Amino acid sequence: MLLEVKNLDAGYGYLQILRGVSLNIDEGEYVGIVGPNGAGKSTTMKAIAGLIAPMGGSIAFNGEDITGLSASQITKKGISFVSEEMNLFVNMSVQENLYMGAYIIKDKKVRNERLDFVFSLFPRLVERKAQLAGTMSGGERKMLAIGRGMMSDPKLLIVDEPSFGLAPQLVSHVFESIDALKSNGVTILLVEQNVTKTLAVTDRGYILENGKVGLQGKSSDLAANPHVKKVFLGV
Repeated sequence: MLLEVKNLDAGYGYLQILRGVSLNIDEGEYVGIVGPNGAGKSTTMKAIAGLIAPMGGSIAFNGEDITGLSASQITKKGISFVSEEMNLFVNMSVQENLYMGAYIIKDKKVRNERLDFVFSLFPRLVERKAQLAGTMSGGERKMLAIGRGMMSDPKLLIVDEPSFGLAPQLVSHVFESIDALKSNGVTILLVEQNVTKTLAVTDRGYILENGKVGLQGKSSDLAANPHVKKVFLGV
C-alpha cells in the first residue's frame, strides 16, 4: 500500500473539519475524493501534504509514518501536491516555473530529463516555455501547475480541484492531461467537486460528507449508488 490514512482528524485552529477519515491508495491507482463544498476534501489533502498538522490519526506513506512532517519533508518523501490555487510564479516563465518544481533534485541532467518528460506530456507547455506564467490562459496554468508537480518525480501526485474556475471546454482538456499521467504509471489522488467526471475517470472513489467518509468503493459502483445519484448527480 502506497498511502494509508487512518482515523484522520484535522482542521484549522479550534475548528475541526475532519473526523475519523480513513482512506488508502495502492501504487498505480487513480483514486478520487468527491463531495460538496465544506465537506473536508481540501483539508484532507493539506493534512496529507503537510500543510496543516493533523489533530489526530495517522498518515503512512510507502510504509513510513509521515504524520506531522513538514510540507518540504513530505515532498522529499515523494508526494507532490498541486493545490487549487496553483501558486505559480506569475512573473517567471513557464520553463522557470517547471524548474522550481524540481528544487529537490540536485543533478542538472536529471532535472532536464524531468523537463523533457513533462514537455512530452504537455506539448502546449513547449510552445509556451518562454511565456510568463501570469499571461497564460486558465487551462494552460492548470497544465503548468500539474507539470511542475511532476518535476520532482513523485511517487504520488495529489491534484486539488483541477476544474475549479475553468470554462467547461477546458475542463476536459485538463482531465485528459491527468489521464496521460495515469497512462505513464503515475499514482494519482484527485480531489474534485465534479462528481460525474471524477467517477468516470478514476478507479476508486471516496465520498466525503460533513468531514467524514460517507461511501467508498469502485468508482463505477459509486456512480450507480442511489444516494450518490440523488444527492450529487441530480438523478
